[in-house]
Amino acid sequence: MDSNDVSADLAHVLYTKEQIQEKITELAAQIDKDYEGRDILLVGVLKGACMVMADLSRALHSHVTMDWMAVSSYGSGTTSSGVVRILKDLDSDLMGKHVLIAEDIIDSGLTLSWLKSNLQSRGPASVEVCAMLRKPDAAKVNLDVKYVGYDIPNEFVVGYGLDVAEKFRNLDCVATIAPHVYQ
Repeated sequence: MDSNDVSADLAHVLYTKEQIQEKITELAAQIDKDYEGRDILLVGVLKGACMVMADLSRALHSHVTMDWMAVSSYGSGTTSSGVVRILKDLDSDLMGKHVLIAEDIIDSGLTLSWLKSNLQSRGPASVEVCAMLRKPDAAKVNLDVKYVGYDIPNEFVVGYGLDVAEKFRNLDCVATIAPHVYQ
C-alpha cells in the first residue's frame, strides 16, 4: 500500500519506501561483513518483523536460515505490560548457531530483553539484534542492539510491518497516524 492510498489517515511520513530500502541495504552490508564465513539464523518476531525479515534476508549475501517466534506483552493495549508470553516458539535448535533477531521496532525494550535472554539460554554461538526502528526515549531497560536502522521519537508509528488494530502493516513507508485513526 502506498502512502497516497491512506493519506487522510497519516499525519507525517517519517521514512519513505526508498529510505527504508537504502537502510536495509546498509544494514545487510554490515551484517555480511560481521558474519563473513558464518551462517546466520534469522529469527523474526511476528507479526511486525515480517517486512524487515523478508527484505533483510534478500539483501544479505550470506547464507541464512529463517525461523519465527510470536511473543506478546501488549495484551489489548498499546503499551507493553512487561509480562511476556510465547505464542509460537522456534522450530530450530539454537545450539552453536549465530542468531540474529530481526525486529520492526524497539519501544520499551522489555520484551526484546526477555527474548534475547531466553534465546541465549538455548546455547547459541551468538545472539544479536537488528531493528529497523528504535525509540530511545521509550527505553525502560539497557539493551545492547548491534544493528539499528533509525532512532525515532517516542510516537506511535505504522507501516512496514507496524500496525494499529492490524491495519497499515502493508504500508510501504513508516508514518505517524492522524489522531482520528486511534481515537
